[in-house]
Amino acid sequence: MNETQTAVGFAHFLAQSDAVGKGLLLILVGMSVLSWALIAIKGIAHLLRKRRSEHFLRFFWDARSLDEVGNEISTHGAHDPFSHLTAHAMHAQSHHAKYGSAKLSEAGSAQDFVTRTIKKVLDEETTRLENGLTALATVGATAPFVGLFGTVWGVYHALLAIGMSGAGTLDKVAGPVGEALIMTGIGLAVAIPAVVAYNAFTRSNRVLNARLDAFAFELLTFLSMGQTMKPASAEPAAEQGANVRGLRAAS
Repeated sequence: MNETQTAVGFAHFLAQSDAVGKGLLLILVGMSVLSWALIAIKGIAHLLRKRRSEHFLRFFWDARSLDEVGNEISTHGAHDPFSHLTAHAMHAQSHHAKYGSAKLSEAGSAQDFVTRTIKKVLDEETTRLENGLTALATVGATAPFVGLFGTVWGVYHALLAIGMSGAGTLDKVAGPVGEALIMTGIGLAVAIPAVVAYNAFTRSNRVLNARLDAFAFELLTFLSMGQTMKPASAEPAAEQGANVRGLRAAS
């Protein structure tokens, strides 16, 4: 490899870039660090949430009464959307039975109050799931254009240098222009993981929200009837991880 080939590369690109080029590169690096941090944090949170949710759902549908579910939540806490929803709904029912409609926010029947509480918790869970997605979408949408602007800026300065030197041959043009195109490649490298992660997290959140809606309907039904569930052995087995099993109120 000769001296000219060694000089042409990323280090040479950095050496030839001005303050604007280096600033754009730093912006892209910051976007990349932010997007990968969000991907790691939300990915780990998704795995933990999925495992805890499946564990709670198995316990919930195998429980013989809502009191047993409440004792489990009181003992171990609510660490997933389903147990969080159950805890708030059961607390709302007991609170309304004890204090009645003491406030305007508690107006209506017990079922109305529990329904409003469930709706509020569902909205809170949706908001929590969507945290960080806006940043990923912004990185995925803007990073290619930041890289393109860096390319345009680099090509402009490369053409100025070529014009001043008077050498417009291919060997003189290919190096500077190729180095300027590095910014486009960096922009795409930053944007593609962010877009893929955004689509994956959006789909995962949509599935979880659908499961929460189905579970909320069943939970509201059990709370409204206020009866003990049938023993789990009296019901047919369902597939692991199903949203709703064949549990009904005991007559």
